[in-house]
Amino acid sequence: MLENYFSILMFLLVGLAIGVLPMALGWAAGTWLGVNRPDPDKLSPYECGFEAFEDARMKFDVRYYLVAILFILFDLEIAFLFPWAIVLQELGWFGVISMSVFLLILVIGFIYEWMKGALEWE
Repeated sequence: MLENYFSILMFLLVGLAIGVLPMALGWAAGTWLGVNRPDPDKLSPYECGFEAFEDARMKFDVRYYLVAILFILFDLEIAFLFPWAIVLQELGWFGVISMSVFLLILVIGFIYEWMKGALEWE
């Protein structure tokens, strides 16, 4: 029974190693091999080549969030289209109709966003 979960365990361990190992190696190399010469320019806050002129906690325009939501929405649409396209012949007309309904709902949402001006950038 537990051998069925071995591939999941290996996936998690390899993923953890790929995520943690480079950070650990970078920290070790920086600690043991790096030269520590602090400089006022290196330690200063840096933003696009000049000093920051506003508070870091300023409010963002809601359009940034709308663009992010639209990106996630259409990215997920593509994530659903690939598996559907692979098994399309097995699904038959049921698969075509269900994906058409799914895409229709997304197109209606896109048209609504377009009509409300969420895609206009001033």
